[in-house]
Amino acid sequence: MKLQMIGCSHHDAAVEFREKISFSTNEVNAALVTFRERYPSAELVLLSTCNRVELYATGGNDFHVDQDAVVDFLADQQQLQPDEVVEQMIYRVGSDAVEHLFTVAASLDSMVVGEAQILSQVKQAYDLACNSGAAGPLTHSVFQAANRAAKRVQHETSIHRRRVSVPSVAVGEVAAEVFDTLSNKRVVLCGAGEMGEETLRYLKQAGASDLCVLNRTYERAVALATAFGAESAPWETLTDQIVDADLIIGTTSAADPILTEATFRPLQLKRRNRELLILDLAVPRDFEASIGDLPSVYLYGIDDLQTACERNRRERKKEWPKAKQIITEETERFMQAINHRATGPVIRRLRDQAQEIKSDELDRLINKLQLTNGDQVARKEIEKSFDRLINKLLHPPLSSLRDDAADGHKRGLVEALRQLFQLGED
Repeated sequence: MKLQMIGCSHHDAAVEFREKISFSTNEVNAALVTFRERYPSAELVLLSTCNRVELYATGGNDFHVDQDAVVDFLADQQQLQPDEVVEQMIYRVGSDAVEHLFTVAASLDSMVVGEAQILSQVKQAYDLACNSGAAGPLTHSVFQAANRAAKRVQHETSIHRRRVSVPSVAVGEVAAEVFDTLSNKRVVLCGAGEMGEETLRYLKQAGASDLCVLNRTYERAVALATAFGAESAPWETLTDQIVDADLIIGTTSAADPILTEATFRPLQLKRRNRELLILDLAVPRDFEASIGDLPSVYLYGIDDLQTACERNRRERKKEWPKAKQIITEETERFMQAINHRATGPVIRRLRDQAQEIKSDELDRLINKLQLTNGDQVARKEIEKSFDRLINKLLHPPLSSLRDDAADGHKRGLVEALRQLFQLGED
């Protein structure tokens, strides 16, 4: 059995095509069931995210599950023409497919290299395949190995610890330096767009629980807050929210600052100079820069945060060779294990057959020479000679079989050995 992958991502397909080919969770489940019904002995894991759609399949005992079969299945599911699927998607097989999966799981193929979300998405895709019965021996092995490879990259490199998006740096580095924890801090998020949503996600991951979302369109604030289990408040309450806040974040698209120094000074008196961290992620800026000169106020603007992002990107590049080496090692390790699993029964039967022949011939020779129990030294020397003969005879074909299996071409030699030595089937 060989793993095959057909898929597309932000690297090689436009967003318009990715939208046509993508699957919702319910659609993934339905596709897995359909695939299983069509190819009962085959295996399939379907990974669908906002940036990629990839099908990992193997035919099992059904050798008709090749590239064309997977392409036709995918085209049927999404009501596309097979030629359109082939033109827009890449195909990998064998060790190339394994290495690709490991690279994806380790977040080395992501739009933001090192982002942690992709590994959980890979795990979810595998879990859905297991629950639907579409996973099998090979996909079990390769997806568990992918998790191991991703964990190695996480633990042995710092590529995941270097944040490269503005919201992740703002929350994960700047806020973490100012506050020991966000769990007991009042956080006010201004803006409910994409930047606000991403920032809110990092705030929740960092343990913030006292969160309030403000937006000029109140309905959008309510929707975003509800999605993340936060509070929402009308935009008109901004000044009251600032008085209570420990951390305030600006992500709006306002043309003018939402807070000037003149407006903030009386609020600072109400705050009794309590420490305030302001993270201004907006362009144009949401907060007048001079506010940062006031006592007990720490103001970080977009330029400060982007500088940190660029620094982290440079550090990630330094870790890239080490991460890729781990992927190479884990791919080779997996392929050796799979190839050993495939060739092991043949090697074992060949050795067992040789041992049976040796035992029969050894007994015949000892009887003919009329060796007694007192001739144990001679008997052992004869047996050693037989063993050396067997090992020397078997060494070349077995070495060739292992080398051929390591290159992914094991079927030809395996079948040849079975027929030449009449070893039978697995």
